Amino acid sequence: MQPAPDAIVQYKQRQRESWVHFAPLQAITTPAAAVLVNHARVQSGARVLDAGCGTGVVAITAALRGARVTALDLTPQLLERARENAHLAALEIDFHEGDIEQLPFPGAAFDFVLSQFAHIFAPRPAVALGELLRVLKPGGTIAFSTWPPELLIARTMTLGARYLPAPPPGVETPFLWGDPAVVRQRLGDAVTGIAFDRASMLVPALSLAHFRANAERSAGSLVKVVELLSETDPAALEQFRREFDSIAAEYFRDNVVRQDYLLTRAIKR
Repeated sequence: MQPAPDAIVQYKQRQRESWVHFAPLQAITTPAAAVLVNHARVQSGARVLDAGCGTGVVAITAALRGARVTALDLTPQLLERARENAHLAALEIDFHEGDIEQLPFPGAAFDFVLSQFAHIFAPRPAVALGELLRVLKPGGTIAFSTWPPELLIARTMTLGARYLPAPPPGVETPFLWGDPAVVRQRLGDAVTGIAFDRASMLVPALSLAHFRANAERSAGSLVKVVELLSETDPAALEQFRREFDSIAAEYFRDNVVRQDYLLTRAIKR
């Protein structure tokens, strides 16, 4: 079933609002940005799109390699931080507020299209991927970082989703983008040379409670879970926190929480 257009508009508005607190997490996404840019093999002089740029860490990393970078995000507050970060790095990056499902760029405009944990949250994977490939030139590289469904981030965010209103019918979980078999199926014969790799974010945390508190203040839908349950069902909030800590405990050791993820790279035919 395809979601109704008005339901999609409302869903995207909730997403825009849910990510306004994300900026502090750039401390852990910054090293991962270099991993993605290296995996993509971005070259100096290349035209690069950072789709779902957040605070601009991928865009800035690519620009520091000499690329000509355009970046887009749905959330104005994150774009403001991205512009500040680019200014500090003395870089010229073309930032846009916009939607991955409706990119405001001509076809074949970019040599590289990158997305770090961003395009996965577009509600219609086929629409988002169609747009990312449309603006990529033939022979260009698409590369992205995604969360596998069986690991920490997907498990905790899926837990949080149980406490929130259901998405519109037909909206798929973002974490299927972390399954190589699904990625291969979605990319299909539009690309060649699909390559996968694995990497990890090592997140400092004194305790499980410290890790969870940081997620509750910054991580998209988890912010909304805490806001909602604090007002409507404190007992459910405590249950959510117990379940969250139980999952996170599997990845916590020596003051570090390990967040493993998938990297994908492919060439557009």
